[in-house]
Amino acid sequence: MSAKSLSFFVSAIAATLFGMCAKAETPVLTKPTPEQVAWADAELGVIFHFDMPTFVPGYNWRNWGSHPPASAFNPSALDTDQWIRSAKAMGATYAVLVAKHCSGFSLWPTKAHDYNVSKSPYKGGKGDIVGEFIASCRKYGLKPGIYASTTANGYLWVNNPGRVQKGSPLTQEEYNRVVETQLTELWSNYGELFEIWFDGGVLSRKEGGADVLALVRKLQPKAIAFQGPHGHPNLVRWVGNEHGTAPYPCWGTAAEGTRADGTKEVVGGNTGVPDGSLWCPGEADCTLRHNGSFQGGWFWRKGEDHRLFTVPELMRKYSTSVGRNTNMLLGIVVDDRGLVPDADAQRMAEFGKAIQTRWGKPEKTLSGKGRSFEMRFEQPLETDRVILQEDIADGERIQSYELKGLVGDRWETLAKGSCVGHKRIEEFEPRTVTALRLEITSAKAEPLLRTFSVFRK
Repeated sequence: MSAKSLSFFVSAIAATLFGMCAKAETPVLTKPTPEQVAWADAELGVIFHFDMPTFVPGYNWRNWGSHPPASAFNPSALDTDQWIRSAKAMGATYAVLVAKHCSGFSLWPTKAHDYNVSKSPYKGGKGDIVGEFIASCRKYGLKPGIYASTTANGYLWVNNPGRVQKGSPLTQEEYNRVVETQLTELWSNYGELFEIWFDGGVLSRKEGGADVLALVRKLQPKAIAFQGPHGHPNLVRWVGNEHGTAPYPCWGTAAEGTRADGTKEVVGGNTGVPDGSLWCPGEADCTLRHNGSFQGGWFWRKGEDHRLFTVPELMRKYSTSVGRNTNMLLGIVVDDRGLVPDADAQRMAEFGKAIQTRWGKPEKTLSGKGRSFEMRFEQPLETDRVILQEDIADGERIQSYELKGLVGDRWETLAKGSCVGHKRIEEFEPRTVTALRLEITSAKAEPLLRTFSVFRK
């Protein structure tokens, strides 16, 4: 081999190796779907629970064959407009109705079985609470969602994660047909849904469950799916608790191969992973009532209307959910009249007012591209909080940052962090500053800052 040929050969090998190394070091920059971007912008939602335990509090759905008769479900003054007005006063932008919880009783006149609202005294058997709820959402401008558990059904002797128990009146395949019938009704008869909820995930077809993925693709392809079937493009995940507290960091991405249907632990845990190839952000569900209340605070029981979280407690939940790159979904009870209790509705309005008071009017806001952002003030500003947001349509790029304030003639570090994502709330000890500087200390690609807002204390 000539010297020239040898030189060319060595150069080619070097270029190949360099390219391989560069490729190996290229960070994964996963992007959300447009629907996932819109869902993140929604930020604050509510989920309404209304089922047999509201009327028969001693009922245990796992005590097979003991389900109360449909006639026990008898609200005297049900008004879904009142539910949604309460949610709107709180600042919620979307609402989810638990159309079928673990009892199996269904709030719409399903054709799958007789344990449903058409067999109850409500409106003489002519009612459809799902339809009324959807109409109220559209009337008041909230995006509608539906929860329908496929994994539990006391009426049909089905236990988590969706398996028929010994003694059930149905076989597993017959139950799968019930699931498919009910989901077809819910996803076909009420228009486009913003979110669909699978509490506890979905038993896959491979594991003996219904073909839920095919139905989602056919009937609600744009809906966000909480713990939905793996393979659906618009997934969101659980943050690991029902306290409105997401871990930090809480990345919007998870590892490829994640079983986002909830039947197995998310790869990377509840925090997600910063280089994940699957966009699957967190939703932090929590209750308006204390977790020690009836059914964990998810359902109403007489004599517990005082067991509400305080506004300061709810504001902390807001900061540790919305402020940690997740949506906050607040559980609201409906009483035996069919109304959000007065005390709960009042607390919701107080919470909404507090959000606006604390986060509604920033003192100054910046946005743009780059790794360093600085804002200066004509007069010294006392502050104790900022909001940071990325333009997540182009992925989560920021991996670490430092916030500094000019205190006198010295720059002080006010906060450090990693994940920003859709929204990061940083709260710190009050400082009087004449300038703020945000430094992006690590990023996958050029940072795209949607919001850098500071608030007066």
